[in-house]
Amino acid sequence: MRVGVIGAGNVGSALVAMLLDESRFPALIEAVGAPLRLVAVAVRDTNKPHPGVPSELLTSDALSVATRDDVDLLVELAGGVDDAYRYVRAALESGKSVVTANKALIAAKGTELEAIARAKNVDLIFEAAVGGGIPILRALRTSLVGEKIQRVMGIVNGTTNFILSAMTSDGAQYGDVLAEAQRLGYAEADPAADVEGFDAAAKVTILSSLSFGTSLEGVAIAREGISKITADDVAFAKRHHFVIKLVGVAERVGDYGISMRVHPAMLPESHPLASINGAFNAVFVEGAKAGPLMMMGQGAGGDPTASAVLGDILESGRNCMLGRRSATPDVETNLTMVPQSELQSSFYLTLDVLDRPGVLAAVTKVFGDHGVSIRLLEQSGIGDEARLTLVTHLAMESDMAATLEELQTVETVDAIGSCIRILGED
Repeated sequence: MRVGVIGAGNVGSALVAMLLDESRFPALIEAVGAPLRLVAVAVRDTNKPHPGVPSELLTSDALSVATRDDVDLLVELAGGVDDAYRYVRAALESGKSVVTANKALIAAKGTELEAIARAKNVDLIFEAAVGGGIPILRALRTSLVGEKIQRVMGIVNGTTNFILSAMTSDGAQYGDVLAEAQRLGYAEADPAADVEGFDAAAKVTILSSLSFGTSLEGVAIAREGISKITADDVAFAKRHHFVIKLVGVAERVGDYGISMRVHPAMLPESHPLASINGAFNAVFVEGAKAGPLMMMGQGAGGDPTASAVLGDILESGRNCMLGRRSATPDVETNLTMVPQSELQSSFYLTLDVLDRPGVLAAVTKVFGDHGVSIRLLEQSGIGDEARLTLVTHLAMESDMAATLEELQTVETVDAIGSCIRILGED
């Protein structure tokens, strides 16, 4: 089995080390039924040092690696969408199986690329695109393929989980912890993909495709990030035995409805996801018959992700030797995306108000007019510094949105602060 790799960053260099580790050769041969031989590694600049990658394997022509005759299987680890799409499509059309860790590519082009792979009877496998070293996609493709999944909910971004965990343990502000995460290499110089939920949204899209058969065509899903979470929000959550996490959710709504979304949520301390800290990831699956299941592990990093990629290489290699391909779910055409406005949740909300007579009556009237019931209300501060903290009973998202819109017109409401959903109490 001749393997070509595109990309030699943290994951690519870790994978190359695994493929060239002679102590692994007997196990790899046994797993595949043939030796694995690395024949090419494409990088942007062959003049830059790439420790651990033999110079004779290096090339700057990624497209040629995807199409050359002496490559049986392409591993795409370059990232991005446009160039990666060209490489992966070219490899599949040349009759080569592809393994990728590129969640953005799969979320945007997965359905189209899978159709090509199926027509060519080759594999398109992407375990490492979600959860790093956690084999959640393989579990959904194989062990749970006969299960009717009701909900998949996960912490699927290590950067945001590191930040929120540190805010919880240290009581620090978001900006301070973000700076520390950047210093430690957990967050990029431009952290928007992580902290604004784009990375998690791509992963939720992929989880939904394997759980419910939704398409992978770059459809935008409801998304909120963590950049507005404050130390006061975290302190409130701790006092009331909650933990704030950025969660991705994909779930059935009725018989043919599907909801996909990413947002911060307060989870009860007793919820399995509440104890997942640091840069770890976890995915919680609820099946109609299997009940609740959870898998956790290192959600990022060169070695854990490369380990998942190697697992895909071995699976695809076995398939190639046996003249078969791994089964993938068909797209379910009878499913409908349910707008977030039609969902229900409890909400945590903070309001900065002028501490004058009648302010509580004015605020609670707005909630009552829109059918949103308040179950807890706290007031702190005096004068212009007063703050109301409220928790609602279950309410329709549309009713809560209308409440927030009208609160902006109330004279004694100075500012609307955080609005965070509360999940998992059922």
